[in-house]
Amino acid sequence: MADEREDVYSKVVRAGKRTYFFDVRSTRGNDLFLTITESKKRLHEDGGTSYEKHKIFLYKEDFDKFMDGLHHTLEELERIREHGAPPQPNPEPTAGSDEPSTGPGSFGDVEFDDLGKP
Repeated sequence: MADEREDVYSKVVRAGKRTYFFDVRSTRGNDLFLTITESKKRLHEDGGTSYEKHKIFLYKEDFDKFMDGLHHTLEELERIREHGAPPQPNPEPTAGSDEPSTGPGSFGDVEFDDLGKP
C-alpha cells in the first residue's frame, strides 16, 4: 500500500558532522505533524560510509508543550552561558523514562544560534 501522507514543508540544517531535517507532513485526515531527524555520517574501517538516523515524531496536540519546553530550556542554556553557573540537578525525568528529559546535556553539541533562520 502506498504512503498517502503528503510532504508539506522541509528545512535542512547542517551542523558539523550532523544534519537535521525538519519535515512537516500531513496525515490522510489532513492533520499536520512534524518529524525531526538527526543524521550522522559514519565512516567504516573499510572506507565505506553509512548514516545513522534518529527520528522524533511531534504531533499537533504536543506542539505547544514541546515549544514551551524548548523555549524554557534555551532560556536556561543562555542564563548558564551568561552567568557561568553550573547546571543544577534536574528533578524532572531523565531519558529512558516515560517523560522527555529537559536536563543539562539534552541537546549535546547542537548550536541553536542558527535554528529558525533560512
